[in-house]
Amino acid sequence: MDLSLLKPKIFKGEIKAPGDKSIAHRALLLNSLGSGKASIYNFPRSQDTIATLRVMETLGMGIVKESVDSKGVSSNLVIESRGIHSFIEPSSHLDAQNSGTLMRLLLGVLAGSSISAVVFGDSSLNKRPMGRVIKPLKLMGANIDGAENDEFPPISVRGGNLRGINYDMPVASAQLKSALLIAGLFAEGNTQIIEPYASRDHTENMLMDMGIHLDKDEAFKRVIVSPGIPDMIDIEIPSDFSSAAPWIVGGLIHHDSELVIKDVGVNHTRTGLLDVLEEMGANISIEKKKSNSSEPVADINVSSSQLKGIEIYGSIIPRLIDEIPLIAVAATQAEGTTVIRDAAELRVKESDRIKNTVIALNTLGARVEEQDDGMVIYGKGKLKGGTIRSHGDHRLAIAAAVSSLVSDDEIVIQDSEVTDVSYPNFWSDFLGIISTN
Repeated sequence: MDLSLLKPKIFKGEIKAPGDKSIAHRALLLNSLGSGKASIYNFPRSQDTIATLRVMETLGMGIVKESVDSKGVSSNLVIESRGIHSFIEPSSHLDAQNSGTLMRLLLGVLAGSSISAVVFGDSSLNKRPMGRVIKPLKLMGANIDGAENDEFPPISVRGGNLRGINYDMPVASAQLKSALLIAGLFAEGNTQIIEPYASRDHTENMLMDMGIHLDKDEAFKRVIVSPGIPDMIDIEIPSDFSSAAPWIVGGLIHHDSELVIKDVGVNHTRTGLLDVLEEMGANISIEKKKSNSSEPVADINVSSSQLKGIEIYGSIIPRLIDEIPLIAVAATQAEGTTVIRDAAELRVKESDRIKNTVIALNTLGARVEEQDDGMVIYGKGKLKGGTIRSHGDHRLAIAAAVSSLVSDDEIVIQDSEVTDVSYPNFWSDFLGIISTN
């Protein structure tokens, strides 16, 4: 579906983004490892999270009760599991659809189980690199094989006897780290993982809440997990920071804006965007801080700001990797030049986000140069409108919507419905704010 957008005169209101997708995946996967019942509140019903729900149902996890909100975009769930050693061997392949998080974490789950399964995804996910997970799982003793010399899906896994390893991760990846931590729960001996940079720690937080012994050394980016079966626990999922990000950036770059984004998860491993925007001169305040299931939560207030260009690189990149297309949009409106580097991981997301972000912004009249591991954005350029392809990538479609807030002319977004992957009611929220203004 093509969607046409025009810049609104003002951009003001209050928004509550859907539940955190990263935490939702983990709430289902980790709870399924134990036995008993647990409640999950504010579960986001995006395409990715529903894929996880369906896969775990196939393996034997049950939904005892589900209540869906009036918009059909979040649920309160009561789930029941008999534990990983009672998983049902699937009669058909497990479909991860477009979710890299589901596929990579599921490989760790299946490696620790006593069943055999094959995991695949859609045409996009089947092109994303999985060798980085398959290799260390094999070192742990997993029976696991992927296509094209263990690089891509479909991937077959047969649960077996695992042993703990010491592993230096070649990239900072919460998905890889989480897969190894999960497999380590069912290995003989401890599993130690060292990252080049700190990545999201939702898995560590949740496992500790579930009674698992973890030794975290943040200074050395090291975590050690001991074997054990997690307890099932109730989890309240905060609003997704990545889904709050378009409102944050939009509220800063529009010339007449005031927005409040409610109950956002502000885990420090996710909020590199806030650090970058504050360095750029953004008007941002964090209010009403509290905690949901070991995850910090707060309201984020933003208003129109005069931004300046900066350099973004190094250890902060894993903390804002999903928000880089939005940062690039913000940088087109900043004074001076913004340089983004060390972000080559963007090449292997749902699309090549470096290439496609550069093409989109240049199409709209910005001046952006593509680099091997990032981009250079020359600020204070007027956006003139145009037609943008989403390339089947929800982050690009959302970034294009935010671009419309500062475009002199109409922006048309092709295949706009792809936002359902992470934020099913994004367009109703976005158009609702615009229409009320």
